[in-house]
Amino acid sequence: MGEAFGIDIGGSGIKAAPVDTRTGELLAERHRIPTPETGTPDEITEVICELASSFGWKGPVGCTFPGPVIGGSVKWVTHLDDSWAGIDIAHKMSSQLGAPVTIVNDADAAGIAEITHGAGLGRNGTVCFTAFGTGIGSSVFVNGMLVPNMEFGHLYLAGHQNDVERYAAARIRDEQELSWPTWTKRVRQYLQHLEILISPSLFILGGGISKDFHLWGPLLEVETEVAVAKMRNNAGIVGAAMASYNSLSPQMA
Repeated sequence: MGEAFGIDIGGSGIKAAPVDTRTGELLAERHRIPTPETGTPDEITEVICELASSFGWKGPVGCTFPGPVIGGSVKWVTHLDDSWAGIDIAHKMSSQLGAPVTIVNDADAAGIAEITHGAGLGRNGTVCFTAFGTGIGSSVFVNGMLVPNMEFGHLYLAGHQNDVERYAAARIRDEQELSWPTWTKRVRQYLQHLEILISPSLFILGGGISKDFHLWGPLLEVETEVAVAKMRNNAGIVGAAMASYNSLSPQMA
């Protein structure tokens, strides 16, 4: 009871593992395959099938997608091939995998995991999960309830011509070889802008760079309470598995 399989599609890597949805713990070491450079639907679907096969998984799968998802279809994409737009991802992957696939926005999935089992457990008010990676993913919860597809990474800050993920994503720090203080200043500007927009009671900060939170977290100076994601970069896998399990569980119908 409670066992499900989660896959997290990222701009640089696609990760998967079986999950105990009751605790949020991975039941095996996760397997990661680099995201194909062009990131077409056929290429990504092939990786999804390979990951499920590598664990001998035959049943339903939960899968994140880096973009807004409505009814199993993606509206638009930024870090994968443009041909994804408008595709019924759930149908395409289910057909190839031979099992039901539940699709959920990547930041929504990670946020669900953190609200249920992680840094947001038991927190009321407005909680904002933000993941820094290839881009910037975000999800918002009000008294524990998700407000889906909140793409705050595409906000514009005053004085900048590009959206904020082209200014403060972890990828930008690497590409521009920014120091921790310089990059953290950009993150602080972004979070302060969110404070004005949604007045959160808690920021949960995740993504791959969360493993280095001890280097940049103390440099943040924002009014809102800040916590690092408890599950670090595994939150998306856990949230995807939870979405799959909940969609099939009679108790959740």
